[in-house]
Amino acid sequence: MVETATKLPIKTEAKSTPVPAAATWRPFDDLRQEVDRLFEDFGQGNWIRPFRSMQPLFRTADWTAPAVDIAEKDKAFEITAELPGLDVKDVEVTLRNGNIVIKGEKQEHKEEKSKDYYLQERRFGSFERSFSMPDGVDSGKIDASFKNGVLTVTMPKTAEAQKPVKKVEIKAA
Repeated sequence: MVETATKLPIKTEAKSTPVPAAATWRPFDDLRQEVDRLFEDFGQGNWIRPFRSMQPLFRTADWTAPAVDIAEKDKAFEITAELPGLDVKDVEVTLRNGNIVIKGEKQEHKEEKSKDYYLQERRFGSFERSFSMPDGVDSGKIDASFKNGVLTVTMPKTAEAQKPVKKVEIKAA
């Protein structure tokens, strides 16, 4: 007996979209992610994470925004900025258009000569931070001091700003 072939209907599905390049298998990217994860888990984020970005692995300071505290006291406002490694000659405080501007610049040069090697390193960094001067500041008496890498800018309040706050009673309508 001869068997006759049975024709089956062919179902066509809607044209599928191509797989995006990001979904394709990339073994080196997967390996990099695993190594990064291992370093993060092992050192709880404190170890150097390889393959992250092309930024330097060791950074001495982030000069774009040094740590700053701003406090209001009874008789003055106070800005305290941490500027490690800087000298008083490297820091400048100015008043400009109702703003207090703190600028700093650090230049470091290191040179070592030995019989076997010669090492020369240069580092440079600068920053500028600007703060709006609050109302009630006596701009003629602003004072700045620098000690052990900490800059303190004291902005005394005017007599009017030092008066106690008057509480206004709210009446029910």
